Amino acid sequence: MFSKFFSFLKRISLPTLGLGSLVLIWHLLCVAEIWSRMILPSPVDVVSYLYHATLDMTLLSAIVVTVKRLLIGYFLGIVIGIPLGVLCARSILFRDTLGLVALGLQALPSVCWVPLAIIWFGQTESAMLFVVLMGTVWSLIMSTAHGVTNIPPIYVRAAKTMGSRGLHTWIKVIMPAAFPSIVGGMKQGWAFAWRSLMAAEIYVVILTGTGLGQLLHYGRELQAMDQVIAIMLVVVIIGLLADKFIFSPWEASLRTRWGF
Repeated sequence: MFSKFFSFLKRISLPTLGLGSLVLIWHLLCVAEIWSRMILPSPVDVVSYLYHATLDMTLLSAIVVTVKRLLIGYFLGIVIGIPLGVLCARSILFRDTLGLVALGLQALPSVCWVPLAIIWFGQTESAMLFVVLMGTVWSLIMSTAHGVTNIPPIYVRAAKTMGSRGLHTWIKVIMPAAFPSIVGGMKQGWAFAWRSLMAAEIYVVILTGTGLGQLLHYGRELQAMDQVIAIMLVVVIIGLLADKFIFSPWEASLRTRWGF
């Protein structure tokens, strides 16, 4: 019991020390008054904003709105991207057409989709979801196609030797073997979805809900840098929590299953 406790302390000590050092440097820069408080607010100012925004539910409401948009767009990307990735892996026609398009569009910055989304969908939730979908789906297509294509042929041959055919081979052999690559694409797609949504919320102003990106935009308009930095920290923390409690345990489970 004590060994686990000390192991936990050792594991969190370095990240805590590193984070504390950054906050200390930040505080010392503010004390030195090299820049105006309007340009670089102190950690106390940022914490104060987070406290008051939490009390009046502004921050919590924005988090709920943003996470809801993110999850809907992200899962749409998964539902569309994985089957299309399988088609790209198993069909030369899809590989040379859709696969090539996905390879090119994966490198396109998410903010480039925003003007198109506004023209097509207007200032609506659909525009938000479209941008998130476009930021997510291409990485899912590429990772799924890569995972299915690079399965060792001996897996399929062994399954056929044991009587596996058709859909059973796909469900029991091909997709499980490709799953580590798919999970990597899902993790990358999650990061792209965040970037896409922040770009959409900054530029698409709608009345159906104020998200974190809109709070970031309002902070810039009001020159409230404490609000800007606070929202940036909230986005980083949500991303870290998702990686810590969803993707990292998932990847660890896959590594254990495959003997890595």
